[in-house]
Amino acid sequence: TGLRRGELVALRWRDIDFAGQALRVRSNYSLGELVTPKSGKVRRVPMVPEVAQALARLSQRELFTAEEDPVFAGPVGGHLDASALRRLYAAASERAGLRRLPFHSLRHYFGSMAVNRASLVQVQAWMGHSEIKTTARYLHAKSEAGDAALLAGAFAQTSAQDIAVADESPA
Repeated sequence: TGLRRGELVALRWRDIDFAGQALRVRSNYSLGELVTPKSGKVRRVPMVPEVAQALARLSQRELFTAEEDPVFAGPVGGHLDASALRRLYAAASERAGLRRLPFHSLRHYFGSMAVNRASLVQVQAWMGHSEIKTTARYLHAKSEAGDAALLAGAFAQTSAQDIAVADESPA
């Protein structure tokens, strides 16, 4: 999803819009309390089918599924703390046979993959970056394989009249 760790921990069931295929990031869990997201703004993040399916399964648990309950509740309810989430992530990585990476690497992976399919402005909004230059760091991961075809499509319908109009435009 590209959410920051605190945003993920702060996620409540009311923030999941299954019909709209999106998550609403309304808060961040930091130092034991809910605060506004880092950007200071509420945002919507598209929810891919795999995430929706996993959350739908999680919503079938017996406890902690009320609208205000955290999606990723602690053993007795309430929000997970950062160390508990790190331990769960490390255990899941080990079970999957993956190299151990920091939790924040998941956010970087999201940005690197998203920039290949969406505009930089869309990725900026999804990740909650206040500055486009922060999002632009992910451009190194953008594939250039389709660039020639993309540019060819821009010129495919060009006529002599289009060129004349462009030539007369102020610089």
